[in-house]
Amino acid sequence: MPSLTPHEIVAELDKYIIGQSAAKRAVAVAIRNRYRRQQLPPEMRSEVAPKNILMVGPTGVGKTEIARRLARLTGAPFVKVEATKFTEVGYVGRDVESMIRELVENAIFLVRSQELEKVREEAERKAEKRLVQILLQQSDDSDDSEEQAAVAASPRQRREKARARMAKLLRGGVLDDRPVEIEVEKKQAPLFFGGPGGEQFDLDLQSMFGKLLSSRNTQRREVTVAQAKEILAAQEAEALIDEDKVHSLAVESAENAGIVFLDEIDKITAGGHGTEGPDVSREGVQRDLLPVVEGTTVQTRYGQVRTDHILFIAAGAFHRSKPSDLMPELQGRFPIRVELDELSKEDFLRILTEPKNSLIKQYQALLATEGVELIFAEGAVEAVAESAFYVNQTTQNIGARRLYTVMERLLEEISFDVPDKLTGKVTIDRPFVQSRLSEIIKDEDLSRFIL
Repeated sequence: MPSLTPHEIVAELDKYIIGQSAAKRAVAVAIRNRYRRQQLPPEMRSEVAPKNILMVGPTGVGKTEIARRLARLTGAPFVKVEATKFTEVGYVGRDVESMIRELVENAIFLVRSQELEKVREEAERKAEKRLVQILLQQSDDSDDSEEQAAVAASPRQRREKARARMAKLLRGGVLDDRPVEIEVEKKQAPLFFGGPGGEQFDLDLQSMFGKLLSSRNTQRREVTVAQAKEILAAQEAEALIDEDKVHSLAVESAENAGIVFLDEIDKITAGGHGTEGPDVSREGVQRDLLPVVEGTTVQTRYGQVRTDHILFIAAGAFHRSKPSDLMPELQGRFPIRVELDELSKEDFLRILTEPKNSLIKQYQALLATEGVELIFAEGAVEAVAESAFYVNQTTQNIGARRLYTVMERLLEEISFDVPDKLTGKVTIDRPFVQSRLSEIIKDEDLSRFIL
């Protein structure tokens, strides 16, 4: 885990997320505390538990994006789950422990990628030797006439010269387009058991059946030499890594660095959405979450996983309920509570222009691929921000997500006409924005459907 300071973490998050400083500070401190915990003596380290976070705020203000960017920044195993997908033990559906199994799968992917990168150079060397041998076996040996004519050269010397010449051609890329036949392992289709809730069967059955069905089931394929290099290098890399080590490191990483983002937690409260009619035991889901968040042992196909030091970040809009509607025991498992602010008109303007991946930069890059330079004149971006803010205030407030619909509506005709009718510079000014959006914004009923 990179040892970023809280200030550095917030600075990185600021590149992609506008505002919400309280939430950024909370997650930055939580991540830094993980680094601090690793520096403690073992007897103290086991006693320090993570301080789970509850984010409260309307939709589209950055709750999910903060958690996702945080996971990318730290390289930690991360999984996002929705609380509404879970059902109480005994009902048909997903049980809460499935999110820990997903977290471990994510950790396996991360650790395997790191281990493969460590052995990449050695794997490429071994793949080159295999490919040289295959090419020599499949060649017509007509190039060996000079060596065969030399009386002084032994068969072994001739073979070594042929290998050296072939390796030189291979490294130079001369043979990249040449066809070659290699053996590749057949990919078995994933096995699925049962219906909803069937992921519980993945503990041992899927891996067991996978081994029975694979049994080195290979087939010969004709590919180019360039493709063969990649395929053989991947095979050699897989053979070089120790799967037991990968599993062990992944479980350790999930236990000590894993982040679980629990979205829509307000929908499992007694006062949550849709409380009328039969209740699929929302409190039952909360009770099942309690031991997982507090610390328990979850059985996975890679062994037992302790959840004591996994960081849980819960989030919810709490429009029809409030955090106090959660069970008191569950509230206590999320000691840090941060409120995210609604987005203002100035926030919309900053979202459109400041982040590295802002919407305007995305549309400019997309149209630039077809030779169109999209220019926003002075006042145009402000007009887009004003329109998005106004629609949010007069209809349903969906936060920054409103900008997607507004921008798509604004540039719909331009995107359609490129490249058939439009090329070169295209300028968007305030009158153009107003003409494209004003009629829809004025008609509140129409804006509910279109924007």
